[in-house]
Amino acid sequence: MGPIAILTGASSGIGAAAAEQFVECGFTVINISRRDCPVPGVETLATDLADEQSAARTCTALAAKVSDAGGAPVCLVHNASLMLKDQCDTTEDADLSRVLSVNVVGINSLNRTLLPLMPAGSSVLYVGSTLSEKAVAGAFSYIVSKHAQLGMMRATCQDLMGRGIHTALICPGFTDTSMLRQHLGNDDTVLDGLGKMNSFGRLVAPNEIADLILWAHHHPVINGSVMHGNLGQVEH
Repeated sequence: MGPIAILTGASSGIGAAAAEQFVECGFTVINISRRDCPVPGVETLATDLADEQSAARTCTALAAKVSDAGGAPVCLVHNASLMLKDQCDTTEDADLSRVLSVNVVGINSLNRTLLPLMPAGSSVLYVGSTLSEKAVAGAFSYIVSKHAQLGMMRATCQDLMGRGIHTALICPGFTDTSMLRQHLGNDDTVLDGLGKMNSFGRLVAPNEIADLILWAHHHPVINGSVMHGNLGQVEH
């Protein structure tokens, strides 16, 4: 059996673009999300990562698939994210918990299940954000979770030393996805303004981040690295 790519949140945006590239490269591709992946040939395991029982069922199914794959390398891509409009002084505990359940705890569940089964030559890739290392106003819980993903990636690198499994955190800049558009109320003026905040004057395309994901899987030399994909974002 050939290599396997397991992606969370591959129903749209960066995840779907990455799924398409993995299919083209001959991977068996599995999407973990509530909605189907639109890419032909991708299997979707319908999952709500915020629901403990749903996540547990999916972990059990994935463990069986990886165990049956005869030692095929696995690329595990943690791409799914929940983003709310919130602030540090008003965020309810329940809302913070909901974001962390998808963006952090769900990752831990998948890692705990799959990493013991993944052979040398595999990778575990985290799709973070420029907000993994900085902050803006109005996205408190998302920023907290993205900073946590940076720590998770670095800890993963250290804990897997000597096992031939590499990791990286891929940090997109402002990318033209449905999540970004919904967060900004589909305001084209605001989107255009964000696009002008880098040296190319446009939003990053999902397939550009997908290129980084596929490249990162094939290049273990970047183990433990933070990889920025933001077209040279203007810093403030």
